Amino acid sequence: MPDTPVTAGPPRSAVDKALDLVEAVSRAPHPVRLTDLAAEVGLHRATAYRILLDLVRRGWVLRAGDRYLPGAAVLRMSASAAGNSLTALARPVLERLSAATAMMVNLQVLEEGGGRVVDVVRPERLGMISHLRGELLPVGRFAGPLALVAALEPEARGRWWGAAPEDGADLTRELAEVARTGVAVERGRNDKLVASVSRAVVPAPGAPVCALTVVGPDTEFDGPKLALVERELRAAADELAAALTADGAEARR
Repeated sequence: MPDTPVTAGPPRSAVDKALDLVEAVSRAPHPVRLTDLAAEVGLHRATAYRILLDLVRRGWVLRAGDRYLPGAAVLRMSASAAGNSLTALARPVLERLSAATAMMVNLQVLEEGGGRVVDVVRPERLGMISHLRGELLPVGRFAGPLALVAALEPEARGRWWGAAPEDGADLTRELAEVARTGVAVERGRNDKLVASVSRAVVPAPGAPVCALTVVGPDTEFDGPKLALVERELRAAADELAAALTADGAEARR
């Protein structure tokens, strides 16, 4: 059955349909469902779904359960993305997590080769630690990408290794352990003085939207402090997952 255009006019190209969906997602006041997106842009649900798959793969749209919101490509194009953006939804969570742990907290999204840092909250006392905002971090050296890739289905993990260590067996075992515990811990692999703990935000199994990572001096990640960080991190990831899959009114209560 042919697509029904929103208004009368010449047939829309594949590019038109993709851009219509990107624009609809970007202007929505909250993460939006597939059915609502398809209706807004005048596409059949199946057609919209097929296009959204490609948009998610290319980073223009993020999928959170059965809802969609602007992806990393959109965030990089505009630092002041709409209130529906991942950074806008996550910022209060990052700030509370940073305050609860007295550590730096960053937000990462999965891209080919690792995790892209799209937002950071850094306390003044940790100004000597690089925030890495905008950087693409490889899977084999950082906790955030490890948490994101481990949250994928096992058969989907290999393509995201990018610049991972040559010993794929070790990485495979590490990813399996992170998948089991739900938390990735990195101490001294990238910087001997800095440690980090990360957890993926996964509204639906096998579909991580982003990761929250707590970063600080390695000496402050021992014993009870590490347990506190992990507890606060799990709570923050659950809070963000709930915000991503809630209607706008519910997410702002």
